[in-house]
Amino acid sequence: MATTSPSLLFLLFSLLTLSVSLISSSPVQNPEFVAQEVNRKINASVARRNLGYLSCGTGNPIDDCWRCDPNWEKNRQRLADCAIGFGKNAIGGKNGKIYVVTDSSDDDAVTPKPGTLRYAVIQEEPLWIIFARDMVIKLKEELIMNSFKTIDGRGASVHIAGGPCITIQYVTNVIIHGINIHDCKQGGNAMVRDSPRHYGWRTVSDGDGVSIFGGSHIWVDHCSLSNCNDGLIDAIHGSTAITISNNYMTHHDKVMLLGHSDAYTQDKNMQVTIAFNHFGEGLVQRMPRCRHGYFHVVNNDYTHWEMYAIGGSADPTINSQGNRFVAPDDRFSKEVTKHEDAPESEWKGWNWRSEGDLMVNGAFFTASGAGASSSYARASSLSARPSSLVGSITTNAGALICRKGSRC
Repeated sequence: MATTSPSLLFLLFSLLTLSVSLISSSPVQNPEFVAQEVNRKINASVARRNLGYLSCGTGNPIDDCWRCDPNWEKNRQRLADCAIGFGKNAIGGKNGKIYVVTDSSDDDAVTPKPGTLRYAVIQEEPLWIIFARDMVIKLKEELIMNSFKTIDGRGASVHIAGGPCITIQYVTNVIIHGINIHDCKQGGNAMVRDSPRHYGWRTVSDGDGVSIFGGSHIWVDHCSLSNCNDGLIDAIHGSTAITISNNYMTHHDKVMLLGHSDAYTQDKNMQVTIAFNHFGEGLVQRMPRCRHGYFHVVNNDYTHWEMYAIGGSADPTINSQGNRFVAPDDRFSKEVTKHEDAPESEWKGWNWRSEGDLMVNGAFFTASGAGASSSYARASSLSARPSSLVGSITTNAGALICRKGSRC
């Protein structure tokens, strides 16, 4: 009788183990379950605040996870346990070494100097990147990040401005926290290093604040973004498992593009949570503009838009819960939503729903698909926090002023 050799059995076991691990680490999640989980955490955080368990509690579950700790500076990596939503598993540089940026220069995109931000983000190992002092970093070319990195601006006033900005391309597990990102320009037609072992030719970039291209497990939190050449935060080409939270966005036209093109169907797996952000003065449109995927827009404060707030095409699911929408005075710009690039006969089937949103100054949300039905399956048995609390939850959106030895 034929027998199977031990080496073949080991190979088969290894392949089985690999396939199981690949399945378990898949970035694509059950979207309704994740939306429910977000709402449970918000409700629990507000309940604790109301009962007085946390004297510094705000009702914002991300902030309440770490901001009450006066020793945040010694416990920086605790932040990696605080994300919610689709990007909740983004660990960034957790368990890696602390790398301190001491040099704000960026003179050479191919051979960056130790001590610079560029030198840190290209390394292969997990790193938690902090800053020795206040600094303005004008990048020579796009900052192309490697996987398992956290850029943590707490304790310093850090500006990435005046040049190309951050690119997260085909990598995973990146956290960007506490950075001012503004006046970003196009870069490219140049060699740029993306790892210790590789550099290559970059074509002209868009000039986004944060460009996510084929990335997964990404969390952008407590950043202040404004006035970039293209988008403030764009996610395209199969990116997924993203949370964009607690950011303050101002003075920009096309704020946030989520989905490459109507024809790029790989973005059907895109899943993005947009929570506790303040969309502020001088914004025009795309907060966000969505394609194909699932987008949970929860407890954000929309105080300014000129054209519309939330738009999309190519049948995205948009789940809007507990936001405050303050319409502009222009009577032709009161609509929160914009169904784009399709006749009504087509877009009326797209699942766009509004639950518990506060409409101010004549704002209105055009629901569609299952979202327009009174019998749609609610995303949550516990709804998002009432939109009346959005002001307090988003009061500290943007980069925080954190001092060592006291609460942030």
